[in-house]
Amino acid sequence: MCVLNANDKDAHVEIMIYYSDREPVGPYQVTVLARRTKHVRFNDLTKTEPIPYDTDFGSVITSDIPIVVQQTRLDSRQAENALLSAIAFASN
Repeated sequence: MCVLNANDKDAHVEIMIYYSDREPVGPYQVTVLARRTKHVRFNDLTKTEPIPYDTDFGSVITSDIPIVVQQTRLDSRQAENALLSAIAFASN
């Protein structure tokens, strides 16, 4: 995912991972510096516990200040890869 922090202060981001057959895991914590972007690979989220390969999951991303998140997901389980991208931003 790509996190855009267009604010004048750092964003403290938390990521929760949800599964269909087990309890949620997290929060994984990421800091995005002011007026910067940060690219985060879900495969690199290992501090709480690694996200298992070949397992369906969803995520909830929260921040202490407004951010924009673009999430891209590559399904490489077969020869014909599938790519999906979505953008979300917080509103009051």
